[in-house]
Amino acid sequence: MKLTYICFALVLFLVSAVTHGFHYSGARIFNNVLLGQNSKLGRPTNTLVMMGRRSEKIARKKGSEDAKRGKIFARIGKKIIVAVKAGGPVVESNKALADILKEAKSYNVPKENIDRAIKRAEAADAADFKEAVYEAYGAGGVGIIISCLTDNTNRALTDIKNAIKKSEVTLASSGSVAFNFDKKGCLEVASELDEDTVLEIALEGGVDDFVLEEGEEEGTSVVYVAPGETKLMADALEAAGHAPKPSLANVPNVWVDCDEATAEANLAVIEALEELDDVDCVEHNIRLLASA
Repeated sequence: MKLTYICFALVLFLVSAVTHGFHYSGARIFNNVLLGQNSKLGRPTNTLVMMGRRSEKIARKKGSEDAKRGKIFARIGKKIIVAVKAGGPVVESNKALADILKEAKSYNVPKENIDRAIKRAEAADAADFKEAVYEAYGAGGVGIIISCLTDNTNRALTDIKNAIKKSEVTLASSGSVAFNFDKKGCLEVASELDEDTVLEIALEGGVDDFVLEEGEEEGTSVVYVAPGETKLMADALEAAGHAPKPSLANVPNVWVDCDEATAEANLAVIEALEELDDVDCVEHNIRLLASA
């Protein structure tokens, strides 16, 4: 009888642990990991910084790797079309195309994707893609920047409005959110770099200033520089044996502290926006307050 009671109690404990305890422990581990990262980066240890694409991946596992890769490939395909339509398909005489093909190589874009994009650009009915940036305020006053590369800005804006209409996110006038961010060159490197190494590389490349952070994946690094020095730093990193993935990023200069519920509400809308075909990326300035 005692053995039966003990087994029954054990089952109840395991059920409770699965539905409550394990989730709670995961949240605590999640907080401890981010607090440790904040400490290493010289940030306040009572907050969890969640900056743009990097933080969202840390905060939750977002989609499959194939979906993310497809988004990158689509963006690069559009940029190839823009470059070819503006300057032709000959790389030697089209610097913009040469730079994009270099970016494509860093992301391992298949050759058939590149050839298909060039062929589309040369077609008589090729779409005209343009950049469009929309600004929004989220729950708790969070700033959100939505960057698009689209051949139909009306469609892009309509899709964005549909994605946010049942949330606390509202579109804002141009410039009312962007001043909370600084435009930076962003170079992702698949190796763990230290300050001294990057300083030496920067000096060799003629780069005046940089900020080094840990990458979103273990063993990777991200180097931020002034937008005009992105290519200089990319070339210097490549010369030093570190193949970078360059891009431009909006890096927050003002953070908005959010509790977990507010952060989750914002991230849910951000994910919905990122799934839109016309949306290239979504950046924000969420800083998640650590639980007591």
